[in-house]
Amino acid sequence: MDGPGMSRPVSGEKMVKIWYLYILECGDGTLYTGITDDVQRRFLAHCQGKGAKYTRGRGPLCLRYQERCGTYSDALKREIAVKKLTRLQKLELISLNPASADKT
Repeated sequence: MDGPGMSRPVSGEKMVKIWYLYILECGDGTLYTGITDDVQRRFLAHCQGKGAKYTRGRGPLCLRYQERCGTYSDALKREIAVKKLTRLQKLELISLNPASADKT
């Protein structure tokens, strides 16, 4: 069965989850960066107050950026790199590649 964040197995291989980096803009203008294997599900969890503690009470939330990273390890490394960026650098990243960005 295929679902968000899943790729089809190649003869005899296990299904591998595809991981994504995402950036949310909170109602107070701050940016939140995270990773997930299902961006839509995770965004809804944030909106319902069931996501990261940081985003609770900071709505409305807007998904500003998403990037396909591949493995969990790749996504984690990318998240660390993006979290080190300044706010202006993150905004530049968002402007160059809006929420529909899909990189491998």
